[in-house]
Amino acid sequence: MEKQALKEKICQVIDAHRLEIIQAGESIYSHPELGYKEEFATQVMVESFEKLGLSVEKHIAVTGCRARSKNENAGPRISVLGELDAILCKEHQDADPVTGAIHACGHNIQAAAMLGTAIGLVKSGVMDLLDGSVEFMAVPAEEFVELEFRDQLRKEGKIQYFGGKQELIAKGYFDDVDISMMVHALNMPDKTFLTGPNGNGFIGKKVNFIGKEAHAGSAPQDGINALNAAMLALNNIHAQRETFAEADKIRVHPIITKGGDIVNVVPADVRMELYVRGRTIPGIVAANQKVNRSLKAGAMAIGAQVEIEEIPGYLPLLNVPELDRIFAENAGELVDPDTIVKGGDFTGSFDFGDVSHILPVLHPFVGGVVGALHTREFANRDHELTYIAPAKAMAMTIVDLLYDGADQAKKIIADFKPEMTKEDYLAYMESVTGTIRA
Repeated sequence: MEKQALKEKICQVIDAHRLEIIQAGESIYSHPELGYKEEFATQVMVESFEKLGLSVEKHIAVTGCRARSKNENAGPRISVLGELDAILCKEHQDADPVTGAIHACGHNIQAAAMLGTAIGLVKSGVMDLLDGSVEFMAVPAEEFVELEFRDQLRKEGKIQYFGGKQELIAKGYFDDVDISMMVHALNMPDKTFLTGPNGNGFIGKKVNFIGKEAHAGSAPQDGINALNAAMLALNNIHAQRETFAEADKIRVHPIITKGGDIVNVVPADVRMELYVRGRTIPGIVAANQKVNRSLKAGAMAIGAQVEIEEIPGYLPLLNVPELDRIFAENAGELVDPDTIVKGGDFTGSFDFGDVSHILPVLHPFVGGVVGALHTREFANRDHELTYIAPAKAMAMTIVDLLYDGADQAKKIIADFKPEMTKEDYLAYMESVTGTIRA
């Protein structure tokens, strides 16, 4: 069958199952769960994959799952990903009243689009006609939240890393994957798709300033004010900002998670969390060293102590221009090509960046939503664009890659020069893990 006929058949099948795809996304939206807690979302995916006759592996990276055909074809393997977890935004009108979780980053859209791609490829019969295989991975814990909870999982030996894709890399789930792809929602007024944007990486930090308690009214001179140490540290960080090179796109953003216990006691235990983000690994590492100096100087000035726990965050997102081109061509058959934006600069972070350092990836954005990511205004306004169009575009792209001997996929794989091997990656992760005391 001609390649275009295969694509048309896939799109017809996706259209025939559009309500099922939309319902999956909306159902997950109505049950937001934070990272490594995505029981409901995963069950939706498991049941949907099993209904397609796929072989499903459950409990990967705690709450994820992976679906594969029971009779895979030889050739390159493409992994289609969809994230499961929600973000914390208690101010959102649809947030869970207990947890504050809400899908204000559109991961429910990703999961539904991935399911739509699976439905299109499997139910059309096209999957069996391709010179390669396709798997579908529902991945947990992209949002870097609830660090104490994840640290407890790590101490219990349930995870090694805080990010879901980090964990999947470490456990070997990308070892036999040749190309990976996913789609992410983004508020883009009057635009439909964005291909080829870069993204920042980051290092996470948990900081504990340790002072000495004393009565704040009668004997403050006997105490060591850990909150003052933290405030000085923040000012030190602010003083460093002019030293950050523009090209490195450095972002340092802290929050104080504990400022003391009671007002009439000099704070002796103050906690802080922060990210050091940047466009390149050397830039991130250099900025991180400056931040550490700032934290230690704040403690030293007051006579306090400080413990800095370094947590490996995510790597910068890298894209493959040829994959972007193929996807944009296919998306252009579904929407007005003039509404597709190519290239761009994104200073947020994604754990898909870690995958992009090891193998070729595709990470376009889809419009159809309003409001900025992670805010109370975020909402899905166009189900056809957010759920259905990405499913079709990814499936059509897969046909291009795996049709006629999978020549296009093989060329992309051969031309790809990884920034890291898996071993290099794990060594880097260890190098930015640890606790500094001063």
